[in-house]
Amino acid sequence: MDFLTFHHVSKQYRDGKKETASAVHDAHFSIQRGELIVFVGPSGCGKSTFLRMVAGLEEITSGEIILEDQRLNDVDVKMRDIAMVFQDYALYPHMSVEENLAFGLKNQKIPKQKIKQKIDEACAILNLSELRQRLPKQLSGGQRQRVALGRAIVKEPKAFLLDEPLSNLDAKLRVQTRKMIAQLHNQLQATMIYVTHDQTEAMTLADRIVVMNRGIIQQIDTPERIYLHPNNLFVAGFIGSPPMNLLHVRIKDDQSLAVGTFRFSIPRNYKESLQAFIGKEVILGVRPEDIQLEESSTAEEGMKPYLTEFLGSENLIYFKLREGELIVKKNLSLKMSPDMSYRLIINGENMHFFDPQSGEHLKRRSLT
Repeated sequence: MDFLTFHHVSKQYRDGKKETASAVHDAHFSIQRGELIVFVGPSGCGKSTFLRMVAGLEEITSGEIILEDQRLNDVDVKMRDIAMVFQDYALYPHMSVEENLAFGLKNQKIPKQKIKQKIDEACAILNLSELRQRLPKQLSGGQRQRVALGRAIVKEPKAFLLDEPLSNLDAKLRVQTRKMIAQLHNQLQATMIYVTHDQTEAMTLADRIVVMNRGIIQQIDTPERIYLHPNNLFVAGFIGSPPMNLLHVRIKDDQSLAVGTFRFSIPRNYKESLQAFIGKEVILGVRPEDIQLEESSTAEEGMKPYLTEFLGSENLIYFKLREGELIVKKNLSLKMSPDMSYRLIINGENMHFFDPQSGEHLKRRSLT
């Protein structure tokens, strides 16, 4: 059942009388009850604008936002029954943890016993019981973020909005707090809308991901499908660390293509969509982990990497090609020699092809 619906929503900013580019352009999709959906994209792509429109902090230029059966466009911020967690925690510095958690509830004239019950429950969920009397300055960054989450939990809102909540934390705390948010979502079964520019957060947390660029939604799908079946060049290049290799290659008359000194046959399930590109360039996409390397005895039969990076359980190996840079991820616990030559082995099932003009994925044809 649709819980929160964006019906052709756009947000246009104005500079005086002059219209500027859209922060959000014609967004039309729905979020399900209990779903954790993550908006991801580069800075300035419009993802935080979505949260602010849902919260009522930004007016909608056109379209409608429907929460359950209620049209939110003209509903006052205080009446939306939505809790927002900001990037900078926004805690009252002169109040203890307990007072910060209770502040919003006291303003709603909720009975003291009910407030205590809600705070006890939130502290138990977030492991804050021993910190209740501390001031924010006496807390670590991760503890402050937990208090900010607790302040949202005690409201028991219809939806949680989280605007880059981990961006001020160090790497270790980011991982710990990310796990806590995932556990929190599972425990509360709450609807959460999460904004980040970090694709790792998006991939590990989301039920579905909304990939955005320049105010336009590029793809909405599960993390698995976003990674394995990107709609276009932007999604292919943005999702993945390291990103997908994207190489300009020419389709030969015999429906083959060359990568460096190696020639590969076009996969059968792409032959139909690539028919119009014979003799022309397309963009070949292949994930670094989907390229196999075979050691070559001579440089003439293979290629030498110009850089190798040892990451513990894996190596990143970089090759310079006429078509562009190629990165290969190889799962080895030993650092590889930069003097070795390698042959490339790419399975056709792991290839992606994109239209160089539109950037759209040239879809595979099913062979079943």
